[in-house]
Amino acid sequence: MYISEIFKNKANVLSFEVFPPKKSDDLEKIISAVTELSHNPVDYMSVTYGAGGTTAAYTADIADHMQNTLGITALSHLTCVNATDKSVTDTLLELRSKGIENILALRGDLPSGINLENFEFKHASDLAAKVKAFGGFCVGGACYPERHPDAASLDSDIDNLKIKIDSGVDFLVTQMFFDNEKFYDFRDRAAKKGITIPIDAGIMPLTNINQIKKMCILSGGASMPAKFTRMISKYADNPPALKQAGIAYAVDQIIDLLSNDTSGVHIYTMNKPDIADKITHVINDLF
Repeated sequence: MYISEIFKNKANVLSFEVFPPKKSDDLEKIISAVTELSHNPVDYMSVTYGAGGTTAAYTADIADHMQNTLGITALSHLTCVNATDKSVTDTLLELRSKGIENILALRGDLPSGINLENFEFKHASDLAAKVKAFGGFCVGGACYPERHPDAASLDSDIDNLKIKIDSGVDFLVTQMFFDNEKFYDFRDRAAKKGITIPIDAGIMPLTNINQIKKMCILSGGASMPAKFTRMISKYADNPPALKQAGIAYAVDQIIDLLSNDTSGVHIYTMNKPDIADKITHVINDLF
């Protein structure tokens, strides 16, 4: 099923993201985690694409397991970095053969020292247009509630986002954020620019101090509200308490988002079924 249809048919959509292994020996472990995650009331699951397409084969295998073994709509990531027209065509043919109907078109992180001009697909909008023209896929895109790190301003970032949507993107998934007010401001600004497609709010349950340090860098500078920083400060030296507090913070975010008419919530699970289980145990009735 197209994810755009899921959004049309449900008021509150729940989705999970997982990432593929770096080596084949760990594939079964990831497949097992995905199977555990599927026991939750999830509407679709996405699987990421390794930097430069390094884990592309595993991405397709995991998406295949989601779609054809578990019966859960799969969203396969696809990036511009190191992609050629032929490699994208080959990937789309493979995904089509597995019955995968949803693609998240991304630019991807640029390798150090590599210029964007070296790629055939320079922007996610170029990739989205290719996938849309190929046919048979619902196309998702990424967005940053507090602007992309490379953008001069949030308004200019939203202007570029509109280009991506006009290229064929059917729904959006946000980068992680910790301040819901930033998301609401972004959503209002986007609506004023004519962006009316569903926006899935990306939530990352931060449950250990090392993860917090790393993810705040990867999030593109997401703001940390005082409530969030107080939580970190209070429980930084108590790992079990910090884990519980991080889960509780994510639950509070989700309840507030759904209370304010957010299309859906996309949980970055980090391949940890136990954390996803704890969250959905509380919010299950909201979906």
